[in-house]
Amino acid sequence: MMKIKEIWEQLANDKSLTKGLLFRRYSGSVLPDVYVALQHPEKLLCVYVAISETTEVNISNFSNLQEIQVDLYASPNEKGKNILIFKLLNFEHKDIFAVLCEDLITSIASETNEKKLIREILNRFEKWKSLFNKIGLQGLIPEEQRGLFGELYFLRKFLQSGNDFLSIINTWIGTEKQVRDFQSNSWAVEVKTTHGNNHQKVHISSERQLDKSNLERLFLYHLSLEQQQNSGETLNDIVDSVAEILKTETIALNKFKSKLYEIGYFDLQRNFYETVGYHIRQDIFYKVENDFPRIEENDIRAGVGDVKYSIILSQCTLYVINETTVFSTIKP
Repeated sequence: MMKIKEIWEQLANDKSLTKGLLFRRYSGSVLPDVYVALQHPEKLLCVYVAISETTEVNISNFSNLQEIQVDLYASPNEKGKNILIFKLLNFEHKDIFAVLCEDLITSIASETNEKKLIREILNRFEKWKSLFNKIGLQGLIPEEQRGLFGELYFLRKFLQSGNDFLSIINTWIGTEKQVRDFQSNSWAVEVKTTHGNNHQKVHISSERQLDKSNLERLFLYHLSLEQQQNSGETLNDIVDSVAEILKTETIALNKFKSKLYEIGYFDLQRNFYETVGYHIRQDIFYKVENDFPRIEENDIRAGVGDVKYSIILSQCTLYVINETTVFSTIKP
């Protein structure tokens, strides 16, 4: 269980207050004054940071949110202090809110400058704000489900090959709509998932996706799936298996959950993904180098943009590389 959930449970069992904020400090290892709170009598889950009343804070961008309320007012227990507080209005979303709060706290854990702290926490919350708008939608479309399954399949292999779980999770940047799916300082991996009759053709979405400029090593990982109803490994199954690997690393697990939310996978929509399973037909790594069939940015004439193309993988057999070699050369 996440630390913040434990504190909320403790506060819920505390009967000493029936009106107002019941609160506890999150952790002594977090430098700013961060508190977890329960607002009575509504029993709203809250997290807040105490700051000097002279520190300027602009929360006007968050005045009309439906799921979360953001407030700034005088601290109930410290003179000369204000509190910047985030309150969950819809208890149904408590799991997502818990991950949000943990992420906000992590982002400011070592910050002692209040102006920088406020800027960081509000910028971080701005990103999370849009995620709550996705919750009412009908889940990921089939193409997105298969794409996420492929990225998680690679991520699980990566985690099983190393032990620096947080650093490995941080290399997963596909959730942030970056050019490639996984990347660190000198290497990158692009994951392509196919199914059905076109399982040997992959689509490349831009001229930069397989461009090796500024990289020492670039790999293409192709996963060919057979999709079946009520058979195989589901999207929920693979999410759970990665979470199981991370269960002893709270920060890494929370980071993983936040990335799932970024991509649009929510726990409360798991029922959408219960029946469709996947069998692995084939998974192959290719090393993108030399004459590997691709279009690079410097191949494009001036004025040409939005380049998309396909690669026939049967023409790439010379570039197949052993999985063990890949994981021995990529480090988070």
